[in-house]
Amino acid sequence: MNFEFSAEQKELQDQARKFLAEKCPPRVVRNVLEGKDSYDRDLWKALAGMGFLGVSIPEKFGGAGAGYLELCVIAEEIGRALAPVPFASTVCLAAEALLIAGSEAQKQKWLPAIASGEAIGTLALFEGSGNPSANAIKLAASGGVLNGVKKPVPDGAIADFAIVAARTGSSGRESDIGLFLVDMKAGGVDAKPIDNIDPSRGQAELTFRDCKAELLGPADEGWSLLLHLLDRAAVLIAFEQIGGADRALEMARDYALDRIAFGRPIGSFQAIKHMLADMYVSATLARSNSYFGAWALSTNAGELPEAAATARVSATQAFQLCAKNNIQVHGGMGFTWEFDCHLYYRRSNALALALGSQSYWEDALIDRLRRKNAA
Repeated sequence: MNFEFSAEQKELQDQARKFLAEKCPPRVVRNVLEGKDSYDRDLWKALAGMGFLGVSIPEKFGGAGAGYLELCVIAEEIGRALAPVPFASTVCLAAEALLIAGSEAQKQKWLPAIASGEAIGTLALFEGSGNPSANAIKLAASGGVLNGVKKPVPDGAIADFAIVAARTGSSGRESDIGLFLVDMKAGGVDAKPIDNIDPSRGQAELTFRDCKAELLGPADEGWSLLLHLLDRAAVLIAFEQIGGADRALEMARDYALDRIAFGRPIGSFQAIKHMLADMYVSATLARSNSYFGAWALSTNAGELPEAAATARVSATQAFQLCAKNNIQVHGGMGFTWEFDCHLYYRRSNALALALGSQSYWEDALIDRLRRKNAA
């Protein structure tokens, strides 16, 4: 199997990289990090104007209809630039949920709005600390209304709609979990921003009080749909992570070549060489695993569950290692506010928990491989 991107996909990546280098330099990230805005609205609209938000959305729903390999390319460049926009929550989670389980009417209403940058979506899954678990979902759905609290919800304070995991019965089975679509502007839900390690990607607490909601997909298949959604999102966000890891590695390499100590570049010292080599190996392994995940996602292959978990684990490890070591190569100064290193460190830790912890995905990978080998 050839896991390399095509010439057209590489051209798209080059176009996206040049666009984001111009429209999203570090000062744009800092403006959101240090300011009052939750995201960069101009950048969000510009991404929509380039067709990047709807790259995998079918043409009949206002998207480009290109495919998931193209979306992976865009996700990598979003991660490389640390774009302060609700990309993961809207494109990788909400849009994917609609494509997987939405009705024709739900798709017609929200997917064109996502592609045009007019709507921001999110997934409301967690209800406090912990990993994805059907037993952890307490928010109740009854008679078409929701009651309960979700937190943290990515970009929940700025979302126009949310896909909400809710409990529909009391049997304790996974079939009691349903997915619901909520129009955040219709009332019945309060959103409160909450502090997190990366303010350029907001988090919120959502409180639902008799909030009207539409069922998304079959009522008794919400949990299985959710697990499938998380696998798809894991591949896409893995590309965000390897984009950030690669850029952190480049920053460390460039500084090691420029910084002079004891009359020679610090990159000539063995300790720095080993650190950079570890970063390179980790990032390269993550890229290989993410390419496998991209293939499985784009072909809807049966290997997607284990491919997604592998990509998620290796990309999380790579981004966190590269972001941390980038600070160390900068002599610890990288943690100071004036350097951009901490921006990558923040994002690496935020994405590491976005879909559940690394240990959750490690356990999932082991379980999936066991089941596959036993079949």
